[in-house]
Amino acid sequence: MLIRNEEPLDAAAIEQTIRDAFRGADHSSGTEAQIVNVLRRAGALAVSLVAIDKGIVVGHIAISPVTMADSEGWYGLGPVAVRPEWQHKGIGSRLITEALSRIREHGAAGCVVLGDPGIYGKFGFVHDPSVTYADAPPPYFQILSFGSERPSGPVLYHAAFDT
Repeated sequence: MLIRNEEPLDAAAIEQTIRDAFRGADHSSGTEAQIVNVLRRAGALAVSLVAIDKGIVVGHIAISPVTMADSEGWYGLGPVAVRPEWQHKGIGSRLITEALSRIREHGAAGCVVLGDPGIYGKFGFVHDPSVTYADAPPPYFQILSFGSERPSGPVLYHAAFDT
């Protein structure tokens, strides 16, 4: 398994991977692939990694900058997608670990995620009631601070997430 930065020729395979991964998921808006495409076109993908097995894209992760009223250098993780036949093999975990490592190395203050606390808690994400996102249910919107800074207030994602 190889994890690397996305390349221009990966775009169609990434889109299909995301569509396949989220098809039928209860929590899916059905717009995840479109979000990544809009972020890419806007130059707003701080991190965009693919997992490759035998030359095939089997997973993808995106990280993009977010805005907080009182803090700078924060990013939003997601979407994370792994083709259904490759799920539960640690690929998503490897993508998350690598993506978080990359933004940390580049001086990020921290990262936010909207997702299952049982999954993201393994990476150090915690719910902090002083940090909010739209009408996200409380335990599912989580933060991971890379330092001592504790932000507060609402988080705004790139306009791509409004699609």
